[in-house]
Amino acid sequence: MLKNISIEIKWAVLFSIVGLIWMVLEKASGLHDQYIDYHLYLTNLFAIPAILMMIGELKDKKKNFYEGEMTYRQGFVSGLILSIFIALLSPITQWITSYAISPEYFPNVIKRSVELGYYPTTEAAQEQFNYKNYAIQGAIGAIGMGIITVAIAMLFLKSKNEKI
Repeated sequence: MLKNISIEIKWAVLFSIVGLIWMVLEKASGLHDQYIDYHLYLTNLFAIPAILMMIGELKDKKKNFYEGEMTYRQGFVSGLILSIFIALLSPITQWITSYAISPEYFPNVIKRSVELGYYPTTEAAQEQFNYKNYAIQGAIGAIGMGIITVAIAMLFLKSKNEKI
């Protein structure tokens, strides 16, 4: 059983490591403090490496597990399994981000969101910007975005002789 999902596990760990490196780069570039106003927009650029890693996993699975012939369904299931593993790892990566890499992010984003009027009070902003919320959103987002990405990617990566 483990042999069947070892590629997904490998890529989920790689995805998590790349995500942590991305957080270090965000912090180093000032997006968690000095340039926090731009964080909302620039953090979404992580979609690029995320999509590339999903495609990398699907190509790896096709080549090294299915010997070059993978159906849409096989690829979709593999991508779904990858997304579930990423979702399971996301609370850990969020904890590392929140408490080790950038513990000042939540206080900074809370303060700034109240200053800009996005939230009427600090307490209201604290309800949104906290580890628990981000851990839940990260897990749900990993599965949701994973499903969308794999559904589209497999249109191009499925074996040529298969019709959907």
